[in-house]
Amino acid sequence: MNATLADPRPPYWRLSTFYLFYFGALGALAPFWGPYLQSRGLEAAAIGGLMAILLGTKMIAPLLWGLLADHTGRSLRWVRLAAGLTMVIFAAIFWAQSLWSIALVMFAFSFFWNASLPQMEAATLNHLGSEVRRYASIRLWGSVGFILMVLGLGYFVDELGMDIIPQAVLVLFVAVWGSTLLVPECRLTPASNTQPALGAVLAKPDVRWFLVTCFLMQLSHGVYYAFYSIHLEEAGYHNTVVGALWAFGVIVEVVVFLRMHWLLERFGAHAVLLVSLALAIVRWTLTGTALAWWPMQLAAQTLHAATFGAFHAAAIHLVHHYFRGRTQGRGQALYNAVSFGAGGAAGSLIAGLLWQRIGAMWIFVLAAAVAALGWIICYRLIDPDRCGARHG
Repeated sequence: MNATLADPRPPYWRLSTFYLFYFGALGALAPFWGPYLQSRGLEAAAIGGLMAILLGTKMIAPLLWGLLADHTGRSLRWVRLAAGLTMVIFAAIFWAQSLWSIALVMFAFSFFWNASLPQMEAATLNHLGSEVRRYASIRLWGSVGFILMVLGLGYFVDELGMDIIPQAVLVLFVAVWGSTLLVPECRLTPASNTQPALGAVLAKPDVRWFLVTCFLMQLSHGVYYAFYSIHLEEAGYHNTVVGALWAFGVIVEVVVFLRMHWLLERFGAHAVLLVSLALAIVRWTLTGTALAWWPMQLAAQTLHAATFGAFHAAAIHLVHHYFRGRTQGRGQALYNAVSFGAGGAAGSLIAGLLWQRIGAMWIFVLAAAVAALGWIICYRLIDPDRCGARHG
């Protein structure tokens, strides 16, 4: 809270560098970590459980780090600590041999990795101040990092094998930690007596149903993150093609991020959420039922721009609207914990348990049904006039 900015302008490129490397690491983990675990002899249930750990720590770590950041008023201090511990702990994966040792390493490194992003989101929004609409233009560099990694790593996996995956992830974690050292602390707006406490914010029905909607959307994505690459590989797609499909979805996402400020101003965050959920129904249906026809997989990946990019940007705006002052860090953490943490982990775990029992097609159809439930809740139970859907 005592930190100040030497330069009042937002540190655009330094913030963007963090997103570049952070989501570059995600680009190595999301498409390739499941196949890497499979290459080590693990079966679907074990892979689903391990990927659930990777996502499940988002339920705890962001909330703890958010509490510490809100208490001290210094988000970047905790981001740097989390990034450093992530880097050090992940190195132990090279010595982990048993299922339980791999699970322990994944729990420990992902705990701190997942703790860092919500606080960087809060720091970014604080740096932007009244220019919060520029968030998407900074966040898009995360998409660029993801694209570069899935394309490049897909090629190197085909050439060098799966052992390249943990090496690439470690290098990126080192880069993430280095990038946190470049970003200055930002003074938080002092809390006032008129600002509601966290419990009062959560008492609002719109806020609770908004979080439920986010949970359901990310539950449907949990299936995708854990098993999409395996789904494609089992159908005969090469790793280079798998990486290209992942990258294509994020390339389209970048285009949406460039226009996100216009979409939010023109249509409002509530409408963006509804459209994103509707397109998620289409996406998961195509992913599950049109596997053999690659143009349909390409079409499904195009919808990533809506189901992740547009949905997340709109959700971040609403979180920033709902949670003010000293609740910002915990608000961002709660959003990440409920959606990417609980939702993503539940989707991954359910997919792992049902993958060999009902098959990939019905798993993705189930994901489409979950997105449909999210759409109904968003449409019927969140009032766009009360949720601050249009704001900067």
